Amino acid sequence: MLDALDKLPDDPILGLAAACRADPNPQKVDLTVGIYMNEEGVCPVFDAVQLAQRALIESETTKAYLPPAGDADFNRAMQALVLGAGSTALAAGRVTSIQTPGGCGALRIGAEVIHAAAPGATVWVSDPTWPVHIPLLGSVGLKFETYRYYEPASHGVNFSAMLEDIRRAGKGDVVLLHGCCHNPCGADLSLEQWAEVATLAEQQGFTPMVDIAYQGLGDGLEQDAAGLRLLVERLPEVIIAASCSKNLGLYRERTGASLFVTDSPARADAVLSQAQVAARRVYSMPPAHGALLAGRVLNDPDLRENWESELQAMCRRINGLRTSLVSKLQQCTDRDFGFIEREKGMFSFLGLTPEQAQCLRREHSVYMLDSSRINVAGVNGANIDYLAEAVGKVLQGH
Repeated sequence: MLDALDKLPDDPILGLAAACRADPNPQKVDLTVGIYMNEEGVCPVFDAVQLAQRALIESETTKAYLPPAGDADFNRAMQALVLGAGSTALAAGRVTSIQTPGGCGALRIGAEVIHAAAPGATVWVSDPTWPVHIPLLGSVGLKFETYRYYEPASHGVNFSAMLEDIRRAGKGDVVLLHGCCHNPCGADLSLEQWAEVATLAEQQGFTPMVDIAYQGLGDGLEQDAAGLRLLVERLPEVIIAASCSKNLGLYRERTGASLFVTDSPARADAVLSQAQVAARRVYSMPPAHGALLAGRVLNDPDLRENWESELQAMCRRINGLRTSLVSKLQQCTDRDFGFIEREKGMFSFLGLTPEQAQCLRREHSVYMLDSSRINVAGVNGANIDYLAEAVGKVLQGH
């Protein structure tokens, strides 16, 4: 049977990262995979997470399964983190959540619940969006339409075109939004624009689904969730996929949550039952370690303070790297790269052609996607000059 299978091509992002690792050039620069890296080029473990891990190992007495919805302390903490402790939806009991294997699992469980409620529903996704959105959501049978979002000429959101497109979304449709730090372009909606999306959802009846994977890495924990919280306060239902990979550094622990905002506590209970049955069908039981760590960090005042301080330092570093990269590129090219400083989070398009991105890989061992999407956190003091000079040479045709 298995001899009928052909070898599939590598994932375009993971394949590039593998090519970079195999490159013998000591000056190689990896700007591919969306992982936060420090000045030494290492994806660090938060001090708060290490402290929580030591405490967990010392106190853990069982490896029995968690409940189907996951760790209750983790779920409560994630609801408060994403929605805010003062959320009226939380106070009214209109919110439920289920722990998932990472943000990917959160998206998949969200898709399962959508399909149970409206089989074959249409999901509107931004152009561009994270490449895995469509296979994750589409694997349950959902259909897709795209709405215009990023405008390469202005390096910003084409909001009028976005509104024009999602005006075609109606009741039974889902509009997928990036909560902050848009992947791959780094161009985010303003709070005023979030309000206009909420008004459109009220008028047309579509359900927003928000993927928030980078809370705390744009402007701060509260600021990065402001648009999402506005939707939750104004609308009867919102579906949210949240990840702990980036802001808690729990990449390999696969820790996330699907949150469902509904119109009543009774509806919340019904949705939770659907999510739990879907989880049982997809992965059976949730992984424990990452959620137990995240729950400790988010619920313990000392660990929470430590974590927030570390996260703020990461956010400042990313924003500082954006400023430094703009300065270096301005010195090496005659282009205006100021848009990089205005964008948020870990990603930006440099505005290069696919041929120029390929030339950077081939001639200079600078690895980025053909779209010229870079992971800003892959830049550091040791490679920023080389990177800027390489971009300058390619733009000059050398």
